[in-house]
Amino acid sequence: MLATLFAFMGLGGAEVAIVGLLILGMVIWALIDVIKSEFTRPNNKFVWILVIVFMPILGSFLYLIIGRGQRATRY
Repeated sequence: MLATLFAFMGLGGAEVAIVGLLILGMVIWALIDVIKSEFTRPNNKFVWILVIVFMPILGSFLYLIIGRGQRATRY
């Protein structure tokens, strides 16, 4: 289905590879940020890791928008 969408948009192999690398980078960045962060609730870290692992694109996007606000503040 994704290949059909890229073909419809006129994207070839190089463009698809670049998009894939960008998505992979976002997922890795979100996972590293979750692992290194402290959260206000103890289960939040585990839940965010599960969300990012099982729904990589949506989970990473949601974490970067919603989850970063749930981190404990450091003074």
